[in-house]
Amino acid sequence: MLRQLIGQLQDLLHLYGSPPPPPSPPLQQSPPFHLHFHQLPLLSDDNHRRWCFPNIDDTSAEDYYSLVMAAGKSGNCKMLEPFKPPPSKKSRKERNRGKLTGNNPTPEVMVQEIWKEFPEDLFEAVIARLPIDTFFRFRSVCRKWNSLLESQSFSQHCAGIPQTNPWFYTITHENMNVGAMYDPSTRKWHHPTISFLPAKMIALPVASVGGLVCFLDIGHRNFYVCNPLTQSFKELPTRSVKVWSRVAVGMTLNANSTSEGYKILWVGCDGEYEVYDSVINSWSQPGSMPSNIKLPLSLNFRSQAISIDNTLYFMQSDPEGIVSYNMVTGVWKQFIIPAPIHLSDHTLAECDGRIMLVGLLTKNAATCVCIWELQKMTLLWKEVDRMPNIWCLEFYGKHVRMSCLGNKGLLMLSLRSRQMNRLVTYNVMSREWLKVPGCILPRGRKRQWIACGTAFHPCPTATA
Repeated sequence: MLRQLIGQLQDLLHLYGSPPPPPSPPLQQSPPFHLHFHQLPLLSDDNHRRWCFPNIDDTSAEDYYSLVMAAGKSGNCKMLEPFKPPPSKKSRKERNRGKLTGNNPTPEVMVQEIWKEFPEDLFEAVIARLPIDTFFRFRSVCRKWNSLLESQSFSQHCAGIPQTNPWFYTITHENMNVGAMYDPSTRKWHHPTISFLPAKMIALPVASVGGLVCFLDIGHRNFYVCNPLTQSFKELPTRSVKVWSRVAVGMTLNANSTSEGYKILWVGCDGEYEVYDSVINSWSQPGSMPSNIKLPLSLNFRSQAISIDNTLYFMQSDPEGIVSYNMVTGVWKQFIIPAPIHLSDHTLAECDGRIMLVGLLTKNAATCVCIWELQKMTLLWKEVDRMPNIWCLEFYGKHVRMSCLGNKGLLMLSLRSRQMNRLVTYNVMSREWLKVPGCILPRGRKRQWIACGTAFHPCPTATA
């Protein structure tokens, strides 16, 4: 150690000046460890610092080390740190002992005198950018935070934040009156209670827009609109057209947020349809189906409608293709598009203005989930992706059924057979397949079977 330190000082002297002169005679009163310093010549005219080199006679390593460290602290010279052995890995028992003895750093305490003057508008901007799953916790902090939902400025902050991946509102077979929401960013399930829905009536989610979910009772008689995050709820007025058969439902926004209103369209196989406008809170029948659209529509009720630029698209099976309705102009159109062969359980999806198709491709005993994109020039489906083969091996030889629980950029697919129930998500943009953890009630252990659902973009300020 001592020789190493001496070598470092000698290297500095060779770098910045000439070697020191011969040692001078010792002083009359020398330190007990016989350290003597000698003055070095000036290195240059503009540098007036002087270097001193110790003369070591019977000096201990500890004394010399303390002297050099003192010089290093004063800034006169720099030195390398002495060699330190690599830290040894502690056992789990030692790490746990350190936690028990309170070695963890204490959290920093926010000073009230500083944070009480935090600007109100900046405070709302910060709250609006928090992850959506924290919304369930910060509402219960105080009345002021809970009242943010009714603030116009807070709504504007939320509207200015770009939408992330949608959530999924689902209904399970075991608890048809209790919903389950899945957050794909945290991969967690939430179990809200919508107390306003009729207790003895089963209402299924059929459409969504702007953070609101539209429910239709199982008897196809009454519509409900609700924000699952805030429990904002509305029962829509009775329809003027009495249709008790199955109907297809779609939703669109009048502008960029629900504060400026939304519209709901239902259409039956015989061509009956109505449009609900939340601004006037009533149903209206704008007209009848044009004669060039073949009736009955033979709608594919397994496929939810998709919305692109105020236009709703519905899938039909006879003839195979798509029926569209423009909510602004009130114009119906029909497109004959042949489906891929060996296709079943297919449904429409949407991503960034593109019309997609997802379905099961079955041939012999092999089954695979495939994704297609509609080519606008040729009106044909082009395959763009399919589920990894190693996942499809699980379906071999089984009678698999599929339902799409969300079709807005991020798809949630329910794949089930007599012995299997799988949930997977597919990101259309990144082409990423992920398995969804099982849905289990907070106080239960049994995995829930998902019956149906829809995707929605969570928005704390959306009101029904």
